[in-house]
Amino acid sequence: MDNKVKIFALGGLDEEGKDCYCVDIDGDLFVIECGLRQPDKTMPGVDYVIPRLDYLFENKDRIKGYFLTHGHDDVLGALAFIYKEAPAPIYGSRVSLEMLKMFTLHVHKDPKMYDLHPVEPSSVFQVAGRTITYFHTAHNIAASSGIAISTSLGNVVFLGDFVIENAASGSYVCDMNAIGKLAEQPTLALMIESIYADRPGYTAPQYKLAPKLEDIIKNAPGRVFVSIFASDLYNVNELISLAVANKKKIVCYDQSDQEILQTMQACGELSIPRDNFASLDDILRYRDQDLVILMTGFGAKIFRKMALLASGQNEDKRIRLRPSDTFVVASMSNDLTELEYTDAADELFRSGCHVQLLSKKTFLRMHASEEDIKMMASMLKPKYYIPIKGFYKSLLHNAMLALSMGLNLNHQNVFVLENGQSVILDARGGRLFDEGIPHGDILIDGEGVGDVSEQVLADRSKLAEGVLILALTISRKTKKILAGPEVQMKGFVYAHEADVVAREVGKVFVSSVEEALAEPRFDPEQMKQAVYEKCLKVTRRCTGGKEPMILPLIVEAE
Repeated sequence: MDNKVKIFALGGLDEEGKDCYCVDIDGDLFVIECGLRQPDKTMPGVDYVIPRLDYLFENKDRIKGYFLTHGHDDVLGALAFIYKEAPAPIYGSRVSLEMLKMFTLHVHKDPKMYDLHPVEPSSVFQVAGRTITYFHTAHNIAASSGIAISTSLGNVVFLGDFVIENAASGSYVCDMNAIGKLAEQPTLALMIESIYADRPGYTAPQYKLAPKLEDIIKNAPGRVFVSIFASDLYNVNELISLAVANKKKIVCYDQSDQEILQTMQACGELSIPRDNFASLDDILRYRDQDLVILMTGFGAKIFRKMALLASGQNEDKRIRLRPSDTFVVASMSNDLTELEYTDAADELFRSGCHVQLLSKKTFLRMHASEEDIKMMASMLKPKYYIPIKGFYKSLLHNAMLALSMGLNLNHQNVFVLENGQSVILDARGGRLFDEGIPHGDILIDGEGVGDVSEQVLADRSKLAEGVLILALTISRKTKKILAGPEVQMKGFVYAHEADVVAREVGKVFVSSVEEALAEPRFDPEQMKQAVYEKCLKVTRRCTGGKEPMILPLIVEAE
């Protein structure tokens, strides 16, 4: 008889991405997903953001396994950085494990370090004496699954990213038979995604790209470029099928795009006939109207790739946009990437090619809308309901949806959690518990894990606004200025304004140093701080509020 089930998240709540959910059953720890998210514009120089996983490091001996629902980096990416500190068996479909290995190679780690256990998208197996049920769900990558973990109180069911879809191919179908069989057993807790919880109806079929591209692929006068997120492999597959049907050649825009397709081909989830594939080396040999060029990427990176191509600054000079080209933007922005998306779209229109922007209202991401969520909840009839994945407003919409369904769900058994906060389920019922589980963001810069602090980010933001370098030489013995001041400015004023700013800042620089030298007790650090503060005020006044990085260099001589 199980005494206690504790459920909490180390990432994925009040955010999109960085998913990491833990189910603790009488001391045995089951980790569902361990992912990352892409940085936003407030994190210059940062490559990835992963959850703070101190809890897993401190309790690594209790981890019975990592359970991957699908092959996206928001589900598995953090493992590449933390696995050696907290190793355990990793369970997932062949596609998920191959994507994990590919991502790990991409970040210069060793994929051989993993203890990998391939499972079928719908399958049942044992881990630590518990029955683990994987059931096939429909998401925009092949072989996606939901997960159920057995307890004597009922199953803990995790439904991550999914839609209700029965008309897709076998790799993208929702296995309702497996879910129905699971529903014959009691469901203790249902953890279900929230990203589209406020959107009425079903998501299907509005996530399908092919109907929106059919006429363009068939009738375009020149080359067709399509930008699409690398995570949306369902529509990548559909695009390839459409190109093949219209006797077009598929060209990958760069090496990273080609690696993703090769990984999916190796898993048997993608097939490009040799006659329909062309490399960049051969791109000039074919007629423009015979080419479909695929551009993929993650987060804001795909928008930067688009903008560089549109402005002619891309590295590969064999690809230049022409007025006869058609560019279809099927990579939708989110709340964090709206500016990058707008800039890229503007550059595309400036290039003179035909631009087709798909609307977020008619082309959806492959996440569950209201009716998708309601169908799953009504089938599984959980005793407790826990919204996951999404910003707080989406979690709240999901909770309100559960309350409206007439499934005996109320304010006593629907829990809207925050990262680090847990819900405890036992014979006495369910209750929130905040034991102070450490959580937060770890920033990845190159191969450095967690060595980018808030101060480093602030300094990088300052550098983006320009640099002001102040230098002079002083004598501590005579308490006089021996040489200087020298004032150099980069990146924040026009040339005709520079003399005025330099003159005003130089005066304040000298007066601040002279005041410090006149003090009975000379403190170099206090002097630098005073120089910084006073020179910043002058710079703001002279430049209309600009705040560059200010570097006072004061050399002491005898």
